[in-house]
Amino acid sequence: MIDLNADLGEGFGRWHLTDDEQLMSVVTSANVACGFHAGDPVTMRRVCELAAERGVRVGAQVSYRDLAGFGRRAMDVPSAELAAEVAYQIGALEVFARAAGTRVSYVKPHGALYNRIVHDREQAAAVIEGVLLADASLPVLGLPGSVVLELAAKAGLPAVTEAFADRAYTDEGTLVPRGRDGAVVTDPEAVVERSLSLARSGSVDALSGARIEVRARSLCLHGDTPGAVDLARRVRERLLESGVRVEAFA
Repeated sequence: MIDLNADLGEGFGRWHLTDDEQLMSVVTSANVACGFHAGDPVTMRRVCELAAERGVRVGAQVSYRDLAGFGRRAMDVPSAELAAEVAYQIGALEVFARAAGTRVSYVKPHGALYNRIVHDREQAAAVIEGVLLADASLPVLGLPGSVVLELAAKAGLPAVTEAFADRAYTDEGTLVPRGRDGAVVTDPEAVVERSLSLARSGSVDALSGARIEVRARSLCLHGDTPGAVDLARRVRERLLESGVRVEAFA
């Protein structure tokens, strides 16, 4: 059994990046941009309404305040400020989720923040503080073995492990930085096969070729990848054909 999540609502004003409506027919969980790396109030409201109509779980995709860099630039944000900004983003999305007849069901950090809190205890603690401020029952989605999931569990928050079929891994089980060659897996068939391996055996080939363990409850399908909708459909179909149940974790 595995959850399929995708980053959605990643537009701003007249600019649109993800095909939210089509992806919503494939995924079981939607990581909704909350305005700091992408997204705006109108987009957030629309995506929450789509999710409610399709029975898809709504997740708050919180990030550093970095619209220009799409939340992928390294930043040093004071802990108190980061905690408040995480809570703020969750609260903003919750308004639109409740108006649509659903609610925010989990939190997933984005981009540079996601990778930073794999090892950075101070920033991870600030994220957990922000989640607790917003809702002390929310699951936190993150990389297996990350500090943020360790702190989430200690705080009594459900810690949910996540894997990426279209991102390369280091031998240590972390994501290869996007600036390095081979960091993003672009071959559709390779993405499908990696998805199957992650779902069925909890393992995948690292960039070096070494086989590593990546046990995850949720699988991320990036919505900004070219051909994302067709690829997501292929992944879901192959999982179901192979006897893997596709089901939301939250």
